[in-house]
Amino acid sequence: MFKVAVRSMAEISRDVLESAGLSPNDVDLVIPHQANQRITEAVASKLNVDMSKVYSNIAVHGNTSSASIPIALDECVETGRVNEGDVVLLTSFGGGVTWGSVLMRW
Repeated sequence: MFKVAVRSMAEISRDVLESAGLSPNDVDLVIPHQANQRITEAVASKLNVDMSKVYSNIAVHGNTSSASIPIALDECVETGRVNEGDVVLLTSFGGGVTWGSVLMRW
């Protein structure tokens, strides 16, 4: 499932970026589903996004399932990691072999 998760999250992320006329270089912050650090790092690598632009809290909270992205986004807002006008990419992979991404300007 590791390879499927990485490939799917990277592909859907590229799709939403392309639909918006943006590239990974335009993204200020990537908040992936916090399944495990290896997946997070592999997705960042496939997107060619530096890990400094990728938020991870898996070491603190573990895999919080469907709450992982909302928890991470809240932490980013509370700590000033997300600022007005930032381009934020949310990407996830989950049970039932499903995946999705959301691109937003904060």
